[in-house]
Amino acid sequence: MYKPEKIRNIAIIAHIDHGKTTMLDALLAASNIFRENEAVPERAMDSYDQEKERGITIFAKHTSLYFEDFKINIIDTPGHSDFSGEVERVLGMVNSVLLLVDAQEGPMPQTRFVLSQALKMGLRPIVVLNKIDRPNANPDNALNLTFDLFVELGATNEQLDFPVIYASGLGGFAIKELNDARKDMRPLFEMIIERVPAPPGSLELPFLMQASTLSYDSFVGRMACGRILEGTIKKGQSLTRVDKDGNHTTHRIVRIEGYLGLRKIEMEEGGVGDIVSLAGIPEIMIGDTLCDPTQVVQLPPINLSEPTLSIEISVNNGPFAGREGKHVTMNKIRDRLLQEKKANISLKIEMKRDDSVEVCGRGELHLAVLLEAMRREGYEFIISKPRVILKTIDGVESEPMENVHIEVPEQYSGTVIEELSRRRGEMRHLQTNEHGITTMQFLTPTRGLMGYRNDFLTVTRGLGILTSIFDSYGPWKGPIEGRTRGVLVSGNAGKVTGYACFNLQDRGTLFVGPGIDVYEGMVVGENSRDNDLIINVTKEKQLTNIRAAGSDENVILTPPRQFTLEQAIDFINEDEVVEITPKSLRLRKRLLSENERKRGGK
Repeated sequence: MYKPEKIRNIAIIAHIDHGKTTMLDALLAASNIFRENEAVPERAMDSYDQEKERGITIFAKHTSLYFEDFKINIIDTPGHSDFSGEVERVLGMVNSVLLLVDAQEGPMPQTRFVLSQALKMGLRPIVVLNKIDRPNANPDNALNLTFDLFVELGATNEQLDFPVIYASGLGGFAIKELNDARKDMRPLFEMIIERVPAPPGSLELPFLMQASTLSYDSFVGRMACGRILEGTIKKGQSLTRVDKDGNHTTHRIVRIEGYLGLRKIEMEEGGVGDIVSLAGIPEIMIGDTLCDPTQVVQLPPINLSEPTLSIEISVNNGPFAGREGKHVTMNKIRDRLLQEKKANISLKIEMKRDDSVEVCGRGELHLAVLLEAMRREGYEFIISKPRVILKTIDGVESEPMENVHIEVPEQYSGTVIEELSRRRGEMRHLQTNEHGITTMQFLTPTRGLMGYRNDFLTVTRGLGILTSIFDSYGPWKGPIEGRTRGVLVSGNAGKVTGYACFNLQDRGTLFVGPGIDVYEGMVVGENSRDNDLIINVTKEKQLTNIRAAGSDENVILTPPRQFTLEQAIDFINEDEVVEITPKSLRLRKRLLSENERKRGGK
């Protein structure tokens, strides 16, 4: 067991795609914790399937590594604002943060969010200017912008006196001055030891810890993870759990786990400053206090920001219900969501009616990750269009507003400005650099951004970058026009034919190709006009016994548009739903449930 003065606890925070996980790879490799013949995957900490596929971090993860006679516990945090609940929880476990800033791009909107949380908690960050080996890197400019951001967020004089180090996670080196030799990560390790305070607390005091994250083990059940604030804990020891209502229960610890590199290791005991997972408390919830039975105390709860978007999840009542999914009943869906609610407190899950569940989250991506996870587990269900969560503040109806950061080639800036203004966005900043890239910032209602990301990529030919982060609640901005085009709806059931697709291509963009099963009411394309149109995509060519030269020309079809889950959620209107099954995503017109028919379709 390490003494507290030989432990350093630190979190890595940054904007999405600024290289947190790659930097952690470099630190793990430099600490020599892997065997020489051990295969180490790229972005080793992104172990969840969706993280590997999307190339982003979704869940905060812990690791430990050793430098000389010190133990360094590092937490890799998500960079996307939709998963900010993960960041808010884990910052309480650490004594400092490594703020990674891209030396080319400088601090971005999501850097602002995680940094403001760290500064509010009194942490003193270490600024790491990453990717300095890039050809267009401008570390001096990035450093100036970072200092301005600290000032803007109200950092104290001590926090403004932050240490800076230059690094490349991909190159595997860190340097204190730009002219230093680029060898290894040692300068960064030395700075962590020197600048990160040792965890407070005493080994002599009674045990105290707060559950910050939860994990599940199939052998020992739920495990509570957190930093030991006071005292020590041994396997077999009894402790008291105090829940948020102040109720006490006593439990015996059956397993203590710590981290070494990418592996979890079983420990016999842990002390102040250690980040450990404890098993033996089956009903543990995030924010519960674990303490010595002789000295019961209750720590303040972990408060998270409120969710801003809600969707309704219902049983699939379409013609193809039950064809692909294992779990299709409301009871199964409800049980799965209640299980999620226990471990993921940044989601708010409420049983509104017998036939639907309302799920509230931080954004479309936050909700899409849960829906994708359920889909892969064999669940089948339908979801409604997301709605923003409104609040009444000082008697004024208010809606969530987002700070939108956009970078586009100059020739597309006019179209983007025009469209965001139509969606009630207010421009806050506009600047064009010498490379012809225009940077803009808008304050836009969350409603105005829903469904815009697809259009944005189309308008900017895929060259634009759009990131947004929740800013605050502001007065209701009035009605916002939604999708400008109607949809193509199948008027009958059957298999799609190439002949029908060829004749309908001019009507709009199809979402289905030949051989796909469709049913009446299914949305099979986007109309090129603003009205909905019922079409027949199963029509077959009438065969005759007359052969004519040149009548059977080659049919050349445009490939159908394939939706991801987030794009499908973005696309639908109020009267449409997304049908999600393990193998398919279908859009369709909303069928009224039995209860809604009784209530007159409301």
